[in-house]
Amino acid sequence: MSISMFQTSIPVLVRALTNLSAILEKGAEHAAMRQIDPAVLLNTRITPDMFPLIRQVQIATDMAKGAGARLAGTEPPKLEDNETSFEELQARIAHVIGLLQAFTPEQIDGSETRDIVLRNRAGETHYKGQDYLLGFVLPNVYFHCTTAYAILRGVGVVLGKSDFIGKV
Repeated sequence: MSISMFQTSIPVLVRALTNLSAILEKGAEHAAMRQIDPAVLLNTRITPDMFPLIRQVQIATDMAKGAGARLAGTEPPKLEDNETSFEELQARIAHVIGLLQAFTPEQIDGSETRDIVLRNRAGETHYKGQDYLLGFVLPNVYFHCTTAYAILRGVGVVLGKSDFIGKV
């Protein structure tokens, strides 16, 4: 039995973002219990040359929404990247999960060989759909979710592997 592009993308991305949401909830609870200004946690970085927690969440959600749209052959919607609170990050995650859940298998399946072009300041990067998903999107989503987890764990939020992995 083979696995489809839909099965490899949309449910996997929804699960990663759902788990990220739960991790952020624990971060917000930690800040409230310890009477820490939430902005301190939201702007914490692992090292000075890495993005803070807020940006980690923005990038993870951007990667996920971009993947759904590009694999379906549509233009990804633009988000403003102006979140400043746990509540706003939760709303962003919920919005992106909603976008992902609107895609159907018919829109995503068969996208293995779809041409995907990413444009940035350095120029263009060309992918085929499967390589884009497996070699670019999923590693990036997991990297930024892991980094968000590590930032919160590093400031004392009680988190374990099961928080990252979530319910199977």
